[in-house]
Formats: sequence, structure tokens, C-alpha cells
Amino acid sequence: MNRIFLLLFFLFCCNLSNAQDSLATAEPPKTASVKYTEADIYADTDIIETKTFQKNFKKKYTDGNFVYEQKTPEKNAWDHFKEWLASIFRRMFTFKNPQASLNFVAVLLKVLAVLIIVFVIYLIVKALINKEGQWIFSKEAKQKTIHYSDIEKNIHLLDFEKLIQESIQSGEKRIAIRYYYLWLLKIMAQNHYIEWDIEKTNSDYLYELKNPAHKEEFNYLSYLFNYIWYGEFEIDESAFLKAENQFKKSLKTFRNE
Repeated sequence: MNRIFLLLFFLFCCNLSNAQDSLATAEPPKTASVKYTEADIYADTDIIETKTFQKNFKKKYTDGNFVYEQKTPEKNAWDHFKEWLASIFRRMFTFKNPQASLNFVAVLLKVLAVLIIVFVIYLIVKALINKEGQWIFSKEAKQKTIHYSDIEKNIHLLDFEKLIQESIQSGEKRIAIRYYYLWLLKIMAQNHYIEWDIEKTNSDYLYELKNPAHKEEFNYLSYLFNYIWYGEFEIDESAFLKAENQFKKSLKTFRNE
């Protein structure tokens, strides 16, 4: 049995050796050479259009959608102040995280800014409505503000009849009407129709009057005073006499004569 197996193995090796020799001696197949002529060359006749960039084309790509690297903005003094304020509130109150305290500070600062703006607007409106308002914005603001504020502070000590006569003699009819109005307020305060206060407006005094007839009379005189004094224009003799007679009549009314 072993002899048969050895014989078959010998024959297999001999066949394998012959096959390798035949492959080694076989010649490679010959390929025919290809020749190209000028007629075989394809000429590209397509027209190439030159492309150019539009001017300032980079501006189209400055939008946030084209920013691929987000840079953290540098913190300024205001940012550091808010962080400092947030740290104080974080120690005083319980916040979930530092960002929550920063959000609280941002809201708080906005509320304070609104309140300050409202307060400033209130002061401006009050100045405009108040008797001093027009003097502040007039051409001779500084001189008139000092002069007439002193008069109002000493309203109960002044001799308005003398001041009015001096104003008429010097041709200052508008100032005379001003004195008439302050004189009327003085008489009204002395007879307890109103309570004098330099910060009060004409509307405040009108509200204090109880008698409808007194309200109507004082409202008309306030209209005359505002028209003549704040109008800042000279009045003729007839208009002045008409206003003067009305003030003299009202002075008698509030004197209880």
C-alpha cells in the first residue's frame, strides 16, 4: 500500500515539473502596433468664456451664516461690572447657576434705566407746566429765572401796587401783568382760598377753589396771564387795560369786598 502511494506521488511531481518547463519556454503573444495620424487628432473648438468676480463680492459673505469660527467677544468694563454685581446677588440670593444671576442683573439694570428715563421726563414736563418752565427756555433765561423766583419767594412781603405802577411807567406791560397775577395769588392765599406754594401750578390752585364762580374767574385770569406772559410779545394799550380791569375786579372779589 505504501509502495503504491509513493509511486503516485512520484508521478505527480514529474507532471508538475514538466508543466513549469512548458510555461517557462512559451513566448508571449505579439501585439500589432497602432499608428496615429494628424487626422486622428480631435481639435476642441468650444469657446471659453472668461469669468470675472464682481466688485465688492466679499460683502455678500460677511453675514453671520458664513462665519464658521465664532470668536468669543472680549469683555469690557461694563461686562465686568455686571459680573461683579451678579456675584453680589448670587451671594445674597439662591440662583441655579451664574448665568441666572447675570440674567437677573440684566433685567434689573434695564428696569433702573427705564425708571431714570421716566423720572427725567417727569422733571422736564413739570418744568414746562410749572410757572418757571417758560423762563428756563426763554431767551433771557438766566436773568428772569433769578429775578422772578426771588419775587415769588417773597410774595407776601412785596408791595405789588408800587411794582405795577413802576412797570407801567417804564413801559413793561407784560411784567405788570405778571405782578397782577402774583398779587392775585397773594390775596387768595391771605383769604384762605388757596394754600400758597412756589412749587404749585395754576392747575393746583384751580383745584383748590371750591366755588364754581371762583374757578371760572381764576381759570380765565390764568389764561390771560399765560397768553400775555408766556407769549413773550408786547401787548397794545387796549389789551393791557382790558386785562388790568379784569385783574382789579378779581382782586376785589377775593378780598371779599
